[in-house]
Amino acid sequence: MTSTSSVEPGTGLGPPTVEQVTQALAGVQDPEIHRPITELGMVKNVEVAADGAVRVDVWLTVSGCPLRDTITRDVTGAVGNVAGVTSVRVELDVMSEDQRRELQGKLRGGKAEREIPFASPASLTKVYAVASGKGGVGKSSVTVNLAVALAAMGQKVGLLDADIYGHSVPRMLGVTSRPTQVEQMIMPPVAHGVKAISSGMLKKGNEPLPLRGPILHRLLQQFLADVYWGDLDVLLLDLPPGTGDVAISAGHLIPGAELIVVTTPQLAASEVAERAGSLASQLHQRVIGVIENMAYLLCPHCAERIEVFGQGGGQQVAQTLSRLIGSDVPLLGEVPIDLRLRETGDEGVPIVLAEPQAPAAQELTRIAQLIGGRSRSLVGRQLGLTPVS
Repeated sequence: MTSTSSVEPGTGLGPPTVEQVTQALAGVQDPEIHRPITELGMVKNVEVAADGAVRVDVWLTVSGCPLRDTITRDVTGAVGNVAGVTSVRVELDVMSEDQRRELQGKLRGGKAEREIPFASPASLTKVYAVASGKGGVGKSSVTVNLAVALAAMGQKVGLLDADIYGHSVPRMLGVTSRPTQVEQMIMPPVAHGVKAISSGMLKKGNEPLPLRGPILHRLLQQFLADVYWGDLDVLLLDLPPGTGDVAISAGHLIPGAELIVVTTPQLAASEVAERAGSLASQLHQRVIGVIENMAYLLCPHCAERIEVFGQGGGQQVAQTLSRLIGSDVPLLGEVPIDLRLRETGDEGVPIVLAEPQAPAAQELTRIAQLIGGRSRSLVGRQLGLTPVS
């Protein structure tokens, strides 16, 4: 399998060396793995002719790689900028099974398969599980916007859509491509700077996923262990509503994960949100705060707050959880009702990017700055302290 491309002749005084071309290729990253193709062993061969014509053979990880054109373009651009290059031809081939296994081992750093990196005491990734007591409170919209806002701040962010039955993350991020699999490793799509994985990316159309408890646990484990997340600053988990199998599995699989509870002002929502938050104490997780969504509506004429669903629900949840857990649980923010929050989510460009000046976007960005500036939880970590006798 080959693909060719060329550039306009350069004006160099002589042909470049193979070493110069290879050095230029070191600046080309695989668009899925985000590491240099030279480091990943993807450069098969480099030939430089006397007239400055360069041929680069590149190994693709899988046949039919969806980003083959991107790789061809990036290689052509990088090599075409080397002094003395008159033309560039890129030919593509496909890795063998042995090469893919070697690549998988390299990406895992020699660690055992199915090891969850975020469960390691040495992990520096902050893991936030976003939960709600009931559906319909906008938990996924909040989670997606927090992820994108954190990425816009320069953080390396992953988003795991753990709402297996009610997945909506692919739509809200505008992801239509399927993950690429390299042996037993899954390369997650990237949208708006966020690496994301969802059960919605693994099936055709809008068909349901009839899965039961043990299978749900294994799927969540696969998303955590087999997806190549790379070095993340933050991993967000969009949990399904309630206190079911997935929420419990997440607590066991990532004991250091911290909880963010999303609720709305009305009493019914706040009461069930308290149950979702109190589960964290049973799983020895820390609740870092409560977000009240749909907190109020700004009058378009006078900018006065209209309490459509009542008021104080978020603060009540925060106070109740503080009492139940025995530690301070703050109200992180109040996100106003905004039609654009729904519209931008449907269009696949979250409001923090599409309408950054909107009140809802500003509040979500402020909350992202709060959680982005926190240090990783010490739960499950080795502190290296020696007791004094």
